[in-house]
Amino acid sequence: DMTCLKGFIMVRKFNFNPGPATLPYSVLEKAHSEFLDFQNSGMSLMEMSHRSKNFDAILENTKNNLRTILSVPEDYEIIFMGGGASTQFAMIPMNFLGADQTADYVNTGVWSTRAIKEGKLFGKVNIAASSEETKFDRIPTEFNFSENATYVHITTNNTIYGTQYKTFPNVGNVPLLADASSDFMSTKIDISKFSIMYAGAQKNAGPAGVTVIIIKKSMLDRVVDRPIPTMLKYSTHVSKNSLYNTPPVYPIYMVGLVAEWILEQGGIEKIQAMNEAKAKLVYDVMDEMGDYYHGTVQKDSRSLMNIPFRLSSEDLEKKFLAESAEKNLHGLKGHRDVGGIRASIYNAMPIEGVEALATFMKEFAAANPKA
Repeated sequence: DMTCLKGFIMVRKFNFNPGPATLPYSVLEKAHSEFLDFQNSGMSLMEMSHRSKNFDAILENTKNNLRTILSVPEDYEIIFMGGGASTQFAMIPMNFLGADQTADYVNTGVWSTRAIKEGKLFGKVNIAASSEETKFDRIPTEFNFSENATYVHITTNNTIYGTQYKTFPNVGNVPLLADASSDFMSTKIDISKFSIMYAGAQKNAGPAGVTVIIIKKSMLDRVVDRPIPTMLKYSTHVSKNSLYNTPPVYPIYMVGLVAEWILEQGGIEKIQAMNEAKAKLVYDVMDEMGDYYHGTVQKDSRSLMNIPFRLSSEDLEKKFLAESAEKNLHGLKGHRDVGGIRASIYNAMPIEGVEALATFMKEFAAANPKA
């Protein structure tokens, strides 16, 4: 005998966490409605074979919707893997960087640094540009690329430091590879500029547990001559349609629901416009209030996804965090490497949440003058 809690009202928090991040409420409702009995199959998708017709339809539909949303050209494959973006940090040089070859990396923060560390295990790494000297407060605009780089690797948006590429470096015929974990499917971009784009899903695309990889088919001809474990070869996952082993079935299903939600909103152009409007609400408060909320990023590098700022003292920041939580604004604590406050406002953060944050920031500043 199954019963439900009738009349139970959940107060939904505005979730500003950097990831796992907020998901569209309608997506959660759909997943909830299908959880126990997936499309009259008599079982949950959580229990279902990854080789079933049901999952095959989910996989193809998800890929097709991602292809539509991002205008992915036909000569690219879309694959799904576990292991997060961090596994891709190692897979890329393992597959494409020979011991006597050089890869170019642009260092714009913690995740770039980790990608560079993995690259050095397999070949030579040239830091083509870095903003480390100024505490990663900007996206570099000048690059010192190698003459014969095997690829160039960038991180499109830097979750911890709050910087984001507005235009991408011109790398000529060298493959451009990108970790796009924290701004994937948030703005319109030209996928054809990239030979590989990969993203952990847990910011904009779905729950933690699956990584989306968009790879140009011709990259598979560039694999270096070295023994590579089967699971860590891109060709394995491309040739087997992400089904060489059991993939993260349920997270892929959730990515599919999020993709449907993006299309229902009007596609990537509408999503980008919403993201620009949401970020503007917070940046306008920061800019209007002088240095009360001190942004840590140069204006031309500001992220639409992650907005870090400092107050005049750590005590004031603690008070801000405590009082914001009382106002149902959660997850605003800055990363431990940076401190301060960080508002992560991904695709699914409703504009009401950002309006509530902007209002709170004004009220807090009025009630708590700088020391």
